Amino acid sequence: MTTAPERALPRVTDLLPHRYPMLLVDRVLELVPGEFVRAVKAVTHNEPWYRGISPDSPLDYPPALLIESWGQTAGLLASALAEAPVGQVMLFGSVADAEFHLPVRPGELIEHRVRVSRALTDTVIFEGSSHRGDETVMTVTRMVMAFRPAEQLRPAGVPADLPTDTPDREATR
Repeated sequence: MTTAPERALPRVTDLLPHRYPMLLVDRVLELVPGEFVRAVKAVTHNEPWYRGISPDSPLDYPPALLIESWGQTAGLLASALAEAPVGQVMLFGSVADAEFHLPVRPGELIEHRVRVSRALTDTVIFEGSSHRGDETVMTVTRMVMAFRPAEQLRPAGVPADLPTDTPDREATR
């Protein structure tokens, strides 16, 4: 008897444009397009936000970065749901009712669990939580992401073939 080959999990960098130091998801554990994703983030002392911190300062992971990491996990699911057409950019829209239950510290492995609550043509609504082992560290009632055409997001007067984050941009105005 032969079994169907197990579908390979995507690499995080195959689905997200983020890179170090703002790539805040390390690995996909499980992904069912259109339904849910489980991914992990290992929090370490080597992250830039811990640089220069005094020894007696609290080492709690910044809540905004925990939300960003969870949102990147949602972005993995949005990209797998329907890969953004060429020229489309994935945008974070909003987050509602994010609740932080426990602090996260260096040395901890955080598992993000994200479910699609609703998917529209160009917008996806997510819900879910983050966990440290059996403990829930954060819950998110709703996060909205949307895909928009890149040319609509480009500043006026910037040629389509020129990246918007280069110093040369000023020379084209």
